[in-house]
Amino acid sequence: MSDPALMTLTEAAAAVRAGDVTSQALAEACLARIAAAQDTLNAFIAVDAEGALAAARACDREAREGRFRGPLHGVPLAHKDMFYRKGQRCTCGSKIRAGFVPDETAEVLERLDAAGAVTLGTLHMSEFAMGPTGHNAQIGRCRNPWSPEHVTGGSSSGSGAAVAARLAFGALGSDTGGSVRLPAAFCGVVGLKPTQGLLSQHGMMGLSESMDCAGPLARSSADVAVLMDVLTGQGTHHADVLSRPVSGLTVGLPTSYYFDGVEPEVQAALDAARRVLEGAGVRVVDVDVPDHSAFAELANLVFTPEAAALHLPWLLERPEDYGPQVRARLMQGLTIPAVQHLQAKQLRVLHARAMIEGPLAACDALLTPALRRRVPTAAETDVAAGTAMAATIAAVSDMTRPLSYLGLPGLVTPVGRDSAGLPVAMQLIGRPRQEATLLALGHAHESTTDWLAAVPPVPGRPAS
Repeated sequence: MSDPALMTLTEAAAAVRAGDVTSQALAEACLARIAAAQDTLNAFIAVDAEGALAAARACDREAREGRFRGPLHGVPLAHKDMFYRKGQRCTCGSKIRAGFVPDETAEVLERLDAAGAVTLGTLHMSEFAMGPTGHNAQIGRCRNPWSPEHVTGGSSSGSGAAVAARLAFGALGSDTGGSVRLPAAFCGVVGLKPTQGLLSQHGMMGLSESMDCAGPLARSSADVAVLMDVLTGQGTHHADVLSRPVSGLTVGLPTSYYFDGVEPEVQAALDAARRVLEGAGVRVVDVDVPDHSAFAELANLVFTPEAAALHLPWLLERPEDYGPQVRARLMQGLTIPAVQHLQAKQLRVLHARAMIEGPLAACDALLTPALRRRVPTAAETDVAAGTAMAATIAAVSDMTRPLSYLGLPGLVTPVGRDSAGLPVAMQLIGRPRQEATLLALGHAHESTTDWLAAVPPVPGRPAS
């Protein structure tokens, strides 16, 4: 392969272990693509070329001696700029933390380091992870590799863009309301929101203690599975998706909420995905789901007061240093009564149980859109769009926020393209700690389609 950055994470890790490519070559290829794309995509907040190359050379020395740290030995990754690394600046996409240098390293980063990963730098994010589109009033917006006029999804905007554009082999994001799944869907890669609490949040910027959730993005479900094996550190075997048959599994199509008002191009891609899964031996059935109409507001009642409580000192001392939309959302959190917040958390347990004992007891996973409509443009989600902007942004997270409220795992993987060439994705929803089932289904679909093989155009390089 002329450009080793075009390999998947799984392929790159195997090539390093076999001696077919060096970690330094992988890092150099990624850094070259970053240099070509950064001015257009704005995917990185900081690039540590010197540190990455030094780490890659160290991995190569160990490989020559037959020593491999783990399944990610020598593979370059990059992460949303909210995972702390001791002694290195972590901005959280904000002006307020522009000079923040943590004195600890996030546990999830320590696990990736121990497995041999090389870190290229830190990635763009919505300010304080508050925004589903990729806009950031402080550092500018991240742009979609398939079309810079379209949004990346947020708040893990740089994670989606960097993985899609082959600037890194994988990335960490966070998902409090869809912030891993939306960038994965909009940029045409795979993103997993694990079961609430499965991955450590130690050393990760807090936003909502009840709903924050770290999650990986990569170029395939197999890649995500490798990352999950490392991140969980529990002897789990998500990577078995490569050989796990899906024949005999049952996937449910919700008869209400999720498919209401789906645009024709999106529906056509989801229908095709259904046929692919059926061709792999999966049984697809219609299932009733509990009423979801209140979930968005209940999620808001949980999320915004917790975020406002964390930010209260800065809201009092530095209100002008927030972007206007972020400040407005935080201020809204201060107005929510404690009784409503606690009731929303209590109802969360009951609603999650209803999903687990209802539709998810009748099938192994649910299949839904990741987004009912096509990927919006930046203009459609900008404040200049007026009242239409609010409606568009609300619609962006309609499919992802319920899952964050319920705490269930969800996988997003591409299933097609719209007429503008932007990705269309499906979301698979599972029972708690059944991430491996979702990954197996995602892998089965990806193995018989070529949506993940296409590479978006990067400045200075042809599309493929």
